[in-house]
Amino acid sequence: MKSRHLSIIAKKEFRGLISERTILLAVLLQLFVALFSSFLMVGLTSMYDPASLSQYSRFKYNVGYAGNDTDLLYTLYQSPDFRVYRMDLSTGVAALKERKLAAMIWVPDTRPDAQEPVKLTLYTLQNDLQSAIVDVKLKDVFLNYEKDLRQVRADRLNEQPMPLEIPPTRGAGEFFEFVYGLLIPLLVFMPAIIASALIIDLITEEYQHDTLETLVSTPVTFSEMVWGKILACEVLVPVQAGIWLLLLMVNGIAIQNAGLIILHVTISSLVLILLGALTALHYRERTAAQFIFSTALVVVILFSLALPSNPMNLLTRLSVGMAGPEQWLVLAAVAGVVVLLAYATQKYAERISRINQTG
Repeated sequence: MKSRHLSIIAKKEFRGLISERTILLAVLLQLFVALFSSFLMVGLTSMYDPASLSQYSRFKYNVGYAGNDTDLLYTLYQSPDFRVYRMDLSTGVAALKERKLAAMIWVPDTRPDAQEPVKLTLYTLQNDLQSAIVDVKLKDVFLNYEKDLRQVRADRLNEQPMPLEIPPTRGAGEFFEFVYGLLIPLLVFMPAIIASALIIDLITEEYQHDTLETLVSTPVTFSEMVWGKILACEVLVPVQAGIWLLLLMVNGIAIQNAGLIILHVTISSLVLILLGALTALHYRERTAAQFIFSTALVVVILFSLALPSNPMNLLTRLSVGMAGPEQWLVLAAVAGVVVLLAYATQKYAERISRINQTG
C-alpha cells in the first residue's frame, strides 16, 4: 500500500466534500451549538427540567387569592416574586384563562388548629412554561405555610420525624450537567458519527456511479482506494473536535485535557468509520448500507454506554480533570478493536479486488 496513492484519494475526497451540502449543514449546526452553548444551555435544560428556569426569572407574577385569610396570604404579600390580588374564585379562574393571572389559589375556611387537614387548591395553565416557573416559586411559599401549620399542630405529633441533612447546593448544577455531561461529549462525538456515515456514501458511490472498473485499471488498488477514503473521513474528526473544544473555551467554558480528549475521540472514531466501511463494502448500496449501519450504531452506542468506563463518561471526567489511569486501559481496548476492524477491512477489500479483477 503506497502512501502517495492514499494521499491522492484523500485529497480527491476532500475536494468532493466541499460540494456535499449535507456535511456542510451538519458542520454548521455543530458550529452554532458550540458558539451559542451558554444560550442553548438555558433552552435545552428547560426541556428536561423546567423548574431550573425559576432561577433565571426576576419577574413579579400576578396571583389571585380567594378564600380564608391565613398566614399564607401574608407570606404571598411579602414575597418579591408575586403580586397578589384578592378576588372571588370564579373571577380569578376567568382571569387565569385570559392570562391576566399566572395562578389562582383557593384556601378553604379551615382553622390552622382544626382536626381536618388544610386543603389548598392551585389553578394554573396546563402545558405552560410560565406555569412551571410559578409552581416552583409557589412551592417555597406553600412549604413555609406547611411548616407553620405543623408548629400549630405540634401537640398532635406522636412520632418525631427523622431529620435529613442535605448538603447545600451552589445553584449551578444544571449548567455543569448540561455542558460537561451532554454538550462536550455530543460535540466531540458528532464528527465521528458524521464521518462514519460519510464513508458509506464515499464507497457506495463508486458502485452506483460505475467508476469502480475505471479505478481498478489505474495504479491505485481497490484497497488503497478504500483506505484513502477512510483517511479522508478520519482526518475530519480531530479537526472538527479540536475546533469545537476551542470554541467552547472561547465561550468561557473551562475544559481540561483537551489533547487527551481529541486523542480518545480520534481512535474511537476509527471504530465507527471502519464499521461503516465494512458495511458499505458488503452491501454496496447506499440506502441498505445506511439502514443497517444506523441500526448497528444504536446497538454499539447502547452497549458502550452500559460499560462502567464508557467513552462518554470518560470524556466527561477528562474534561473536568477527574479521569484516572483507567483511561489508558479504555484507550488500549478501543485501539485493539480498531486493529481487528482494520484487519477485517483490509482482507475484505482485497477479496473484493480479486473478484473484480477475475470478473
